[in-house]
Amino acid sequence: MIHTAWSTRQAQKQVVCVHDKAAKYVVNNVLTTGKTYNVQNETEEFIFIIDNTGKVGGFYKDYFREI
Repeated sequence: MIHTAWSTRQAQKQVVCVHDKAAKYVVNNVLTTGKTYNVQNETEEFIFIIDNTGKVGGFYKDYFREI
């Protein structure tokens, strides 16, 4: 149950949002292009960050670039 502590633990790294144009999902409400986000967890396909709503959300890696 590691996901219960994601919002309070130290970030693994930082990423910058490069775009918020999703083909299938609405992400422009919770991501801002050019903003830096702290990565709370990462899988092969997804990055989990604290988004603009203040909650942890999972997004495809193609929305971000590592700093």
